[in-house]
Amino acid sequence: MDTDTLIRLALQEDIGPGDYTSLSTIPQDAERSVHLLIKEQGILAGILVAEKVFAHVDPAIQMQILLRDGASVKKGDIAFTARGKAISMLMSERVLLNFIQRMSGIATYTRMMVDRIGDLPAKIMDTRKTTPLLREMEKYAVRVGGGLNHRFGLYDMILIKDNHVDFAGGISKAISRSRDYLAAHQMELKIEIEVRNQTELDEVLKQGGVHRIMLDNFSPAELKKAVEKIKKRYETEASGGITLENVREYAETGVDFISVGALTHHIRSLDMSLKAMKS
Repeated sequence: MDTDTLIRLALQEDIGPGDYTSLSTIPQDAERSVHLLIKEQGILAGILVAEKVFAHVDPAIQMQILLRDGASVKKGDIAFTARGKAISMLMSERVLLNFIQRMSGIATYTRMMVDRIGDLPAKIMDTRKTTPLLREMEKYAVRVGGGLNHRFGLYDMILIKDNHVDFAGGISKAISRSRDYLAAHQMELKIEIEVRNQTELDEVLKQGGVHRIMLDNFSPAELKKAVEKIKKRYETEASGGITLENVREYAETGVDFISVGALTHHIRSLDMSLKAMKS
């Protein structure tokens, strides 16, 4: 879903037939200024989304951006100011904050992960564990934080996971069928396969025909052994149980990519508020 449609639906969900609190308490022609107050340290993401929210509610709102996406922010910083009808500001407030706080939380956690392994070759990646319909925004926030995006959906890569292997009748059949399918449909997609242990890895290496091997829930010691066995023949990816506390240990194994579902599904929104300014 494109960002404009998502914003429109989010505003419709929140405002419904009208913001009756604002409409009943504030004069229609009253104008006010607001600013976005940062209340804790982190990485800012979603400024352009905030700009779009204001534009959807009231194109007459004038916004002055002071900090851009990717900026390191701290408590007390002001990310932007805006001026327009007071009622319009209040109708924008919650939807705007919901988006920008979550996106900034994702960018912040991603940056923490990236910084932990910044001197090593491994790259931090996200997964498809995103909030339904918010995938575009959340994956954008990962990029703002310095991470990479894995596949966007089920359509832009072949990723053979454990259930595919089990349903297909084994690793060899799953790989062969995926290659046959791509050839028959004249499609060019990369093939990645997930393995759960050294035995499955050996079978993949014997079969060949993939671009990347995902080593799922391997301990760092097992991962290092697997990466050495693969010996740069294929790209390698670690996944499963990777946290801020152990990500460096995984990166030190020589693995190419580390995918972390928690970047988007287990984060805390960054604390900030849209505050009225003295006119």
